[in-house]
Amino acid sequence: MKHSINPSRRRFFAQTGVGLLAYAGMPAWLRAMEGMGEMPKMAPKKASANFHPDVEINLVCKPSTVSILPGQPTRVQQYFAKLVKGPTNSLTEIPGSYLGPVMRFEKGQKIRINLRSELDEPTITHWHGLHVPAEMDGHPLYAIDKGQTFAYEFEMLNRASMNIYHPHPHNTTAKQVYHGLAGAILVNDDEERRLELPGGEYEVPIVIQDRLFDANNQLQYVRNMHDRMMGFYGDRILVNGRPNFQLDVASRAYRFRVLNGSTARIYKLAWDDNSPITAIGTDGGLLEVPVNKPYVMLAPGERLDVWADFSGRKVGSQLVLRSRSFSGVLPGMAERMMTGKHGGDDQQHGGGGHRMGMGGMHGSALPVGSDYPIFTVRVTKSVSDSPALPNKLSTIKHYSLADTANPNKPVPIAISEGPMKMLLNGRPYAYNDILPSERIPFNTVQLMEIFHAHGGSGGHGGDKPSESGDHEMGGMGMMGGMRHGDDQPQGEGGHRMGGMRMGMRQGGDNAEGGHKMGGMGGMGGGGMGMMMSMAHPIHLHGQYFQVLSRTIRMSEGDDYATVKDGFIEGGWKDTVLVMPGESVKIIKPFQDFKGLFMYHCHNLEHEDMGMMRDFSVE
Repeated sequence: MKHSINPSRRRFFAQTGVGLLAYAGMPAWLRAMEGMGEMPKMAPKKASANFHPDVEINLVCKPSTVSILPGQPTRVQQYFAKLVKGPTNSLTEIPGSYLGPVMRFEKGQKIRINLRSELDEPTITHWHGLHVPAEMDGHPLYAIDKGQTFAYEFEMLNRASMNIYHPHPHNTTAKQVYHGLAGAILVNDDEERRLELPGGEYEVPIVIQDRLFDANNQLQYVRNMHDRMMGFYGDRILVNGRPNFQLDVASRAYRFRVLNGSTARIYKLAWDDNSPITAIGTDGGLLEVPVNKPYVMLAPGERLDVWADFSGRKVGSQLVLRSRSFSGVLPGMAERMMTGKHGGDDQQHGGGGHRMGMGGMHGSALPVGSDYPIFTVRVTKSVSDSPALPNKLSTIKHYSLADTANPNKPVPIAISEGPMKMLLNGRPYAYNDILPSERIPFNTVQLMEIFHAHGGSGGHGGDKPSESGDHEMGGMGMMGGMRHGDDQPQGEGGHRMGGMRMGMRQGGDNAEGGHKMGGMGGMGGGGMGMMMSMAHPIHLHGQYFQVLSRTIRMSEGDDYATVKDGFIEGGWKDTVLVMPGESVKIIKPFQDFKGLFMYHCHNLEHEDMGMMRDFSVE
């Protein structure tokens, strides 16, 4: 595998002092930040003569300008679509927005989308949440250059749900999404249609994003290494591509289709009058019954289907959707730096209230976990009729351990963070680097466990089952390991991480079912690894999954208490937020299609740093 570092990056590393560490022996970081090896390029797919679509769309991604703030227009990248064939409601523009048009499909339709790029860099579009063949999923292998066209052809197998389309090119996903390339896909089916849920003007997409603008109204993005390590955070909230969003409503029930379209920011959504949020669906469509929550956590890539009933509210009354305060999704020091509470000789600098603090970290006018408004609803019209909230929404087949092919040996998804690296299963992304645990038998249902592995740090020791059924990942890098076993029941996924010398040990060894992470280095995993620990929204391509259980380490309890009531379980998901110290077990089917299906952190800066892997379904 070839690794290179270009001169401008070399200068950046040297000037920031990071280069001294890099060149002193951090190959995992170089792999994670400098391309993780070359990605082969497949020839673009051509339209098939024997595929007869019910819906055909021409989709173009290209540079554009949009008026977002008063004054100078903002340069963006934008999706433009034209309906070639199909129902007229297949495409709906969002007025005045840089976001791509909403695509609406029916379950069972055959769909062709001809993607053409007019960007000056490679791109490919991923259908986030859709169950499609591997070669139609938008894998970076299929990235196209300017002037090329890729023909996607697939049948809509998904149930009614809200999904996403956005770029997925190697190393530049976050930048392209941040600059505007994203849109929503609404799928309908007969089960949902029978409910007669609010539709038309009463079904409203709500895409929430944070952005940072300079004095000339141009988007700013990743200014330093901290913006990559923590994720990039803007200081202004946009809804559907517009600032200070206000929605005028009638005094009746609405359906809000909410998407977190930020690259990194996590929201804790709540109404300002403390009325509950009524959730009727998540990523993978409708829940079985409505769920009332005091707030809902929504991480990048996650969706929320909300029943918002304004019946009985007086004309002129207002309701504000806010993100409420919470803690623990970033390392403690980073949280303090964002709030500006820690920074020595901080000094104000222009434009968005950002302060430079120690270590090049930025204070922020909109810190993660602070309390701020998202948008305002204003009742402008009184009506007497309104649909009733159904008691029963849908029927979901619930998987149990007995349905899985591996009930005693979950497929591991081990998260590890360290200085300048973000890894899964101890390795950065590399094409054709499939671990044994990442080879999934075709047409099986798999138990998986997503957990924080402080100490797994980018080695190539492999991943092989041990005699007790543990998953063993050898690693060699900056951080050693840590053992903790007695804080969880034996056989229930306690994690064992072995390190050399300066590692920390807690509790005893599990007899079975644990994950054993090998690490070797100079700093204990309980030290730097835990200091770097942060929340990660883990997204799995392919079919939806179900969350089986969440287990939190006792030491994380105070922070976890600020978010724990905002998780909605019991429905279908494709992205799950995993908090520091948390282990999440999921059950995921791998049916219908063989090939490479990615899984990665949907903090898109982390994805571009290498926190991404492939499952090979075979």
